[in-house]
Amino acid sequence: MPTSRSWRPTRRQRGGVYLIWLGVTTWRSTRRGVKPVVRKRWRLPWTQLGGFGQGLWSNILNPKAASVYLSLVPQFLASHRSVAPQIATLAVVHVAVVLVWLLFWTSVVAAARTAIDTPRFRRGMSRLAGAVLVGLGIRTATAS
Repeated sequence: MPTSRSWRPTRRQRGGVYLIWLGVTTWRSTRRGVKPVVRKRWRLPWTQLGGFGQGLWSNILNPKAASVYLSLVPQFLASHRSVAPQIATLAVVHVAVVLVWLLFWTSVVAAARTAIDTPRFRRGMSRLAGAVLVGLGIRTATAS
């Protein structure tokens, strides 16, 4: 029979210690250096077009875009004028807006990717993740 002095950690405390161990291990792994991520995976045929081409094709092939045009475009057309030039004008304006929009987001994502792919960023993220795990482990282990 156990005495009143014997102490056994609770399940929560063991989980907290495990989280602390994971955090310390993650933090220490940054000393060895983060290896570059090599990904070899299957790619869709249009991925060779780059971000802009993918965004353009996803916008063109989106069935919701056709329903928006069918429901919204008629209110911008004047009934007393020829329809074809009005639709052509709206299409040119929309292509220009989408072109600017997709070029903007393509450049933002490309800049973010170059920043994320650096070893310094990955090392910082590993250290942050390790610190968060240690903090969560301490909180879990000391929770009542």
